[in-house]
Amino acid sequence: MKIIYTCYGGAHSSPLAAAIHLGRISDKALPSLEAISQVLYFDNVEGQDRGRVLPVGIDEYGNAIYVLGRGSDRRSIEQAVRSGYVLAGEDPRQLLFVNVLKAVNWQMRIGGFLSRRLGWIAIGRPLVTNGARRAYPMLLQIVTETKQRLGADSLGIVSVYSAPNQE
Repeated sequence: MKIIYTCYGGAHSSPLAAAIHLGRISDKALPSLEAISQVLYFDNVEGQDRGRVLPVGIDEYGNAIYVLGRGSDRRSIEQAVRSGYVLAGEDPRQLLFVNVLKAVNWQMRIGGFLSRRLGWIAIGRPLVTNGARRAYPMLLQIVTETKQRLGADSLGIVSVYSAPNQE
């Protein structure tokens, strides 16, 4: 299975969710600002990377974990990824897109805009990192639900094929 955590730019909420999924950030306590800022891809994905599926690691069950910035046209990006997967001869039912945008708060939006879009990293990064820390409980919930869903699927209880989510 390939789990792809998606958000608008792929630079903040999806890398943090992927790190939680892989156990790189503790799920037992609120992470420090420093721990968040050291997450792979955190506040380091550029606009030209939008639409690229970026590898993060392999989870304890052998699932490949990725992040994807999909911009405002989520359906088209996800469909393009699925189509590419089919063209490569793979089964698109092995892709699970997990939308983490619902965890994003105003600090993350403004901080991400300042840091990534305007290049004002000194102002934007602290704001987006604080926002990410505030969003952590919601991201943890999304990751926990995703892992439960994957576990249920391995027992044949649910399908993990992810049709495009409605926002």
